[in-house]
Amino acid sequence: MSVWGWIFAGMYDRMGRKMEGDGLGALRAGLIAEAEGDVLEIGGGTGANLPYYGDRVRSLTITEPEKPMARRLERKAAELGAGATLLRAPAEDLPFEDDSFDVVVSTLVLCTVDDQPRALREIRRVLRPGGRLLFIEHVRSEEPGLARLQDRMMPVNLRIGHGCTCNRRTLDGIRAAGFGVTRADHDALKHVPRFVSPLIVGSAERAVEVASAV
Repeated sequence: MSVWGWIFAGMYDRMGRKMEGDGLGALRAGLIAEAEGDVLEIGGGTGANLPYYGDRVRSLTITEPEKPMARRLERKAAELGAGATLLRAPAEDLPFEDDSFDVVVSTLVLCTVDDQPRALREIRRVLRPGGRLLFIEHVRSEEPGLARLQDRMMPVNLRIGHGCTCNRRTLDGIRAAGFGVTRADHDALKHVPRFVSPLIVGSAERAVEVASAV
């Protein structure tokens, strides 16, 4: 883990305070209200989603691959009495059996994973047939000029944003991984540089596979 990784984790909540208070927190609350049954959250970070899980969640498992973030996540879970199972694991290599969860939650994670297609395949694998992916993600802008700005700024953002690749066509990636997108609302983060602001908020369903007739 780099020194910047420790610094970034220590600054993360302070950097995001204005965003959370001016829209992002409400988006999280609305999205996570849909979570139910056995739930997996990938890339839990410092635990920003923890306050929003409700009584319909039977079990909550959270993965976070980076040690500095995981330590803060553990403290937040303990403070809230969340009763979640916390594991260090990357989204590309989830340590769970097939068909283990009813819902997977991903918020501002699929922009930072090293291998997004592999991460999405893993999410699909651990979801039960008909299970749902709930997401808030940075995406490539649909406005050509802003998309070009995102491309130009990527070398800088990758360094200061701790690997955030905010110009990914993540919605296309979700569909390509075998999900049916059931909702995808476009929004924008506030209190961030314009090229980082485009968001999608929504849900996708793992289609039930039908065995071919013999």
